[in-house]
Amino acid sequence: MSREDHGWTALEFLEASDREFESGDHLQASEKLWGAATHAVMAAAMQRQWGDCRTHRALKNAADRLAEETGDAAVDAGFLAAEKFHKNFYHDELEPYEIEADRPKVHRMVERILALTNGARE
Repeated sequence: MSREDHGWTALEFLEASDREFESGDHLQASEKLWGAATHAVMAAAMQRQWGDCRTHRALKNAADRLAEETGDAAVDAGFLAAEKFHKNFYHDELEPYEIEADRPKVHRMVERILALTNGARE
């Protein structure tokens, strides 16, 4: 996939996640939030030629580098929230208040990262 493809996929997953949460399917919605976060990170990593982000550790390292590069705490907070949603897909353990508190963090992170890549909608 290209950087642009990863950006588009991130946006599509954000929208799909919102639909899934609205329909009550928190498991699928949680995994789509994780997918949105990871595709945004992959888009930025590709642009910066940081290499493949094929493992969870590589994605986390890239997100950490982006947070450090930008000084944007929303990147760190968003990736941590996305990891919680990834875990939720398997264990269905997030409380409704956690979902409502953390969903916007992932949205902000994705939007900020995609803005760094000069927009995914080229």
